[in-house]
Amino acid sequence: MDSNFIDYVKFYARSGDGGAGSVHLRREKHVPKGGPDGGDGGKGGNIVLRGNSQMWTLLHLKYKKHITAENGGHGEGNRRFGKDGEDIILDVPIGTIARNAETNEKMLEILEEGEEKILLSGGIGGRGNVHFKTSTNQTPRYAQPGIEGVEDWIILELKILADVGLVGFPNAGKSTLLSVVSEAKPEIADYPFTTLVPNLGVVPYRDYKSFVMADIPGIIEGAAEGKGLGNRFLRHIERNSILLFLIPADAEDIRKEFNILTGELEKHNPELMDKDRLLAISKSDLLDEELMTEMKEELPEIETLFISSVTGFGIQELKDKIWQKII
Repeated sequence: MDSNFIDYVKFYARSGDGGAGSVHLRREKHVPKGGPDGGDGGKGGNIVLRGNSQMWTLLHLKYKKHITAENGGHGEGNRRFGKDGEDIILDVPIGTIARNAETNEKMLEILEEGEEKILLSGGIGGRGNVHFKTSTNQTPRYAQPGIEGVEDWIILELKILADVGLVGFPNAGKSTLLSVVSEAKPEIADYPFTTLVPNLGVVPYRDYKSFVMADIPGIIEGAAEGKGLGNRFLRHIERNSILLFLIPADAEDIRKEFNILTGELEKHNPELMDKDRLLAISKSDLLDEELMTEMKEELPEIETLFISSVTGFGIQELKDKIWQKII
């Protein structure tokens, strides 16, 4: 398994405390009764997430267990403000979601390059005693303390953004298809679960256009309940514009396999059923025209193409169909 692909991290985070306001009275020879001149405290540092399209993994955050922003400085006499605490900015891949680890509530989501969102806000600095002078209280001897920062256990989850998600059982030929249509080099072997992490490939299309295809690890019956590789991989499918189901021509019952796959997706998230879908019958170099015509009678009621990644049969037609659906 590619240990560099990390799509889930959990850490403790704390934003900075606001600095306290100053209680200070002017002490100057030529001002016999100096009034209050205590400055405000500085704001505590925020913890910020920033989208970085060059990143594909949360690996860089895997070993950061505690992330704490700087506190704001305290105010001083002569109306000097405390220094604001420095923000901590965490670069994350596009498609990162932040959740509160205890409630599982979604806090924010990063969807664009350079987008910055505050994960935890720093505390506001307290006001110095210069603000509290009144006609009846000329020398207030109090100021506000700073507001404390916020602390929480945070979960970051990465959901891959791709135009096309490949959905199929292990051994359906998803990795082979991806290697043929794109520059991606996924591991390919004749045993289940070759793909243990999602592989992404940029598929070149006509006139210098392209789209992104993601090979999602093979689903097995019961994935939505956590069997096999479990639903941590199903979540990557949520982000794809269209779903390309891949079932090999030598499958015992293509309709049954298709129904199991859609059933797993529906259990995981019913909204997946609203996505555009295509079915590709892989390994179709095993079939002749007559057999394909016969098989069409038994196929699910969904737009279906016969393809072979080995011979290239049907691959351009498949790309054309995908392009029509994503534009």
